Amino acid sequence: MNNNLIMKTTNFAMALFAGLFAACNANGSNKTETASLSEAMNQPTEQQQKMSQENLKWKETPGLYAEFQTSKGTIVCELDYKKVPMTVGNFVALAEGKMKNSAKKEGVPFYDGLVFHRVIANFMIQGGDPQGTGMGGPGYQFADEFDPSLRHTGPGILSMANAGPGTNGSQFFITHKETPWLDGKHSVFGHVVEGQKVVDAIAQGDKIEKLSIVRVGDEAQKFDGLKAFADAQANAIKKQEDAKKAARASFEQLVKEKYPKAKSTASGLYYIIEKQGTGEQAVAGKTVEVHYTGTLADGTKFDSSLDRGQPFSFQLGKGMVIRGWDEGIALLKVGSKAKFIIPSDLGYGERGFPGAIPQNATLVFDVELLGVK
Repeated sequence: MNNNLIMKTTNFAMALFAGLFAACNANGSNKTETASLSEAMNQPTEQQQKMSQENLKWKETPGLYAEFQTSKGTIVCELDYKKVPMTVGNFVALAEGKMKNSAKKEGVPFYDGLVFHRVIANFMIQGGDPQGTGMGGPGYQFADEFDPSLRHTGPGILSMANAGPGTNGSQFFITHKETPWLDGKHSVFGHVVEGQKVVDAIAQGDKIEKLSIVRVGDEAQKFDGLKAFADAQANAIKKQEDAKKAARASFEQLVKEKYPKAKSTASGLYYIIEKQGTGEQAVAGKTVEVHYTGTLADGTKFDSSLDRGQPFSFQLGKGMVIRGWDEGIALLKVGSKAKFIIPSDLGYGERGFPGAIPQNATLVFDVELLGVK
């Protein structure tokens, strides 16, 4: 609740009370005074009438809503269940205690009692972590879900917090302002229809006392969060698999056309040994020293140890580098030079590497093994 609003309302009532009292004394009528005071104290203020009308507006408008009762007041968000059913389905199923998770027993509303663990002024408020640290979640993750019409366009946008592509769980945030740099990275799934002043008043540690899902209208009444999540997730997984198949076919065609002499491993890594070394064989567990230049399939260079004038060292076979590297370097002896053509699933996959490597990118590396220790 906005404390300033309380003070303004109280002061307005006191001023009204004083004015009526003075008028009644002038007229000398106790009966009129009593009746006027009673009417004044029961008469809602203009601000109260406006708030009541706003409340009735969303309650009478068909849709799916999340009503947050917080330690600072009530926030209501309309959920875009038709545009992003997987994200909304997950949120609703957790809120209603129907989604199995590692933090709370089935049947227990997930968000009740959690705190807003991260608040950044003039940016956003973040909640939904059962640990209250920013490190917790429901024990599972699901894919991003984007609709082009849902963007971080201003205050009151409800969106999923994540640690990168495909890491959505239970954490969410609500914006204080437009945040366009988050578009395409965080899944927007709703917006505030009541209580933006409460959003702006929330401080770190404030609590979500209760989160209720409100269904208005026949369509919203039929929305089953658990089913919507399962159906949408199945569709998303199928799309991902189809995309992987298409990417693999494109990769195979690229290798066939540009690198016809390349050999392949069982995993799908393609390589060309351009110079056979005679030194020690690289083996898992050993530290190797490598010079390299990495490019995308179109020849765009994204990194090179040669440009820095310093070779790269790492322990082979310990997951310190992408899988294509761990596998490819293990084929070489010291002094060898080779070209690796690495499919996305052995590279950076669907996540890519922000600012350098797109999602599902084929990588081409020219490498030279300098040493094994």
